[in-house]
Amino acid sequence: MKTNLRTAPRVMRSAMRPHPWFGFLRGLLFAVMPGMRFGSPPRAVAWLQAAKARRRVLLALVAAFAAAAFALTPEGTPWAQTLLQTLLFAWVAIGFVTALMGGWVMLRGDPHALRLKQPHAPIDRGARTAVIMPICNEDIATVYGGLRATCESLAATGALSLFDIYVLSDTADPKLREAEVAAWERMRTMLGDGEVDGGARVFYRWRRRRTKRKAGNVADFCRRWGSQYRYMVVLDADSTMSGETLVSMVRLMEENPRAGIVQSLPTARAQDTLHSQLQQFATRVTGRLFSLGMAFWQLGESHYWGHNAIIRVEAFMKHCALAPIPGRGGLAGDILSHDFVEAALMRRAGYEVWLAPQLDGSWEQYPPNLLAELQRDRRWCQGNLQNARLVAEPGWRPAHRAMFVTGALSYAIAPLWLVFVVLGALFDPPQLTQDGAMVLWIMTAVLLLMPRALGVAAVFLARDQHRFGGSLALLASAVLELLASAVQAPLRMLAHTSFVIGALTGLKLDWKSPPRQATAVAWRDAALSIGLLTLPALALAVLGQRSGDIAFWHLAPLLLPLVLAVPFTVLTGSEALGRAVRRVGLLLTPEDRDPPRPVARAADNRSFADLMPLPQIVGGASRGAAAAFARPRAVMALGAAALAVLVVLPQPGVTPQLSPAMQAEREIFALMRSMPLSVPDVTLEPRSVRVRLDANYRPAARIDDDIRQRALESVQRAQGQENYERLVNSLAKAAAIAP
Repeated sequence: MKTNLRTAPRVMRSAMRPHPWFGFLRGLLFAVMPGMRFGSPPRAVAWLQAAKARRRVLLALVAAFAAAAFALTPEGTPWAQTLLQTLLFAWVAIGFVTALMGGWVMLRGDPHALRLKQPHAPIDRGARTAVIMPICNEDIATVYGGLRATCESLAATGALSLFDIYVLSDTADPKLREAEVAAWERMRTMLGDGEVDGGARVFYRWRRRRTKRKAGNVADFCRRWGSQYRYMVVLDADSTMSGETLVSMVRLMEENPRAGIVQSLPTARAQDTLHSQLQQFATRVTGRLFSLGMAFWQLGESHYWGHNAIIRVEAFMKHCALAPIPGRGGLAGDILSHDFVEAALMRRAGYEVWLAPQLDGSWEQYPPNLLAELQRDRRWCQGNLQNARLVAEPGWRPAHRAMFVTGALSYAIAPLWLVFVVLGALFDPPQLTQDGAMVLWIMTAVLLLMPRALGVAAVFLARDQHRFGGSLALLASAVLELLASAVQAPLRMLAHTSFVIGALTGLKLDWKSPPRQATAVAWRDAALSIGLLTLPALALAVLGQRSGDIAFWHLAPLLLPLVLAVPFTVLTGSEALGRAVRRVGLLLTPEDRDPPRPVARAADNRSFADLMPLPQIVGGASRGAAAAFARPRAVMALGAAALAVLVVLPQPGVTPQLSPAMQAEREIFALMRSMPLSVPDVTLEPRSVRVRLDANYRPAARIDDDIRQRALESVQRAQGQENYERLVNSLAKAAAIAP
């Protein structure tokens, strides 16, 4: 690297001081003390009243669904299963109602949404905006290809003089830093950028003291140069934005001086792998409904996703500095999911936070394979669980408290699903013919499938099916995405469960950026990560099958995906398979058929492809993703080993062997329950067969003749000769009676 090269403007330092957190218990005490207030009270505006009414409707509908699930639970279900079933059904209902609200907005619009009133109004020359891109050990071609496309699009609007571009590097490796600087110089040449002191617009800064990860990187920029700008647009390393969208975001902030953050809705930009294309199709068709629904009930108290958003710099510096969470363990220390907390802090200060789905021209890449996606989910999981510790902080708006809770539940729900499945396997699951069970099953299926159906219906209502390859291609793609999602659901459940265990036990988090380029998933990596996660569930199923308590069809929706987990992960991470699916016209989106110019320019990153000095950063991405959740995986492996012991060891080595009489009685009653009665007026009394044991009892070699005879006569009268012969064979096997 050139030591005398000036890559950034002169520093003009400003303060950005965090305030200590109250903590959960002190926050609760503050809340119950009369007359105590914290933060700025919300202003009485029309959108806030509409938001309150909409949230009441949301809560009422979710409560109604939860009450229905509780009422339809079959009698005799253990209380733990009933409680979990009600909670999980309510969670599914939240997604369904949000998608339903999104469908309403798509058809009818939203009069309270944030809109640009004067799309061609002149912009004040003082509204200078910094476009900042924090990076850390990223793929050079992806970073600078997308950033160059953004700058070119911005220059085409004629408003480039209002914007400065910053690449903020936290990269530790000196060779990679040299490549970053070389790419920066090359991009400046392509854009015709001047010298630093002569009106340059593209800058590069490497941070020597790397603290607090991305949040610290952004805060460091604010302290150095934030006072020179009215707004800043935060990009991710894989982000691309159109110049028209950037200019519209500045105009929105100018028209709404109480707006602190305006979040655009990034569209997924798929890579060539099948996994990436599946997720792009899902977010383009179904994900938009959820985003519109969230914007409908959140309005000016919305999410901030940490990228592709514009922020009022002065308010951000004054109110959004982040103090570490006190304590030890994985849920203490520097805040990982900083974006949710920054949005809550901005709203607590009296500013509005808006999600603006109508802002097109915002794109991001999706992880190329399942391992890379789970690597990203792991840090999101720890960050969202960590944020739950802040739920009692004074001054939060109720909407943001709810976001902290739902953010934590989005990952904590995975172990709850797993516990629910295990309880259902241990206890006799209700028959679908039982009162309420069939209705509840159908309702659950409808709530899970309806958002996808609504998304496809919205495309047809807008007459946009030709942009997805035609009606048949759209329907076939929706079915393919649904099947893939069904296979992935158990894998995500187990992976998120291991992440929750890792966060709660304080296991160290390896913070690594997901790969930005498509890389093939090695069979070894898939087996060591995804394959090992499946062992506990498979061992439990084998154990249940050996004991005869669990029917295969009860666990088939869980077991079949787990058996296929490793090949599924490898195949969906394949570029060849992804290209083949695209050639037949499936999983196409409008961005594939007619890519916008910024997307096409970002994809053409050959100008920077020769600047990659470290093959392991890209080539070993799948192995890095596999190692990202290795330690929580070890926790799951301990459970797998324990269950394997139960499966492999002979039964007497684990528990005392049942006497042949008790085993015979157990099989008698199991047979009675499973076979229809041939004599309708005969009533069986389960207590008519009893076994008397004395204190000195030891397992006998055969069944007492009198007990056996009375049992056989009872079944013979009720079931007939055919069932009698089946029972004799069963008893002979159970008691080891020689023929």
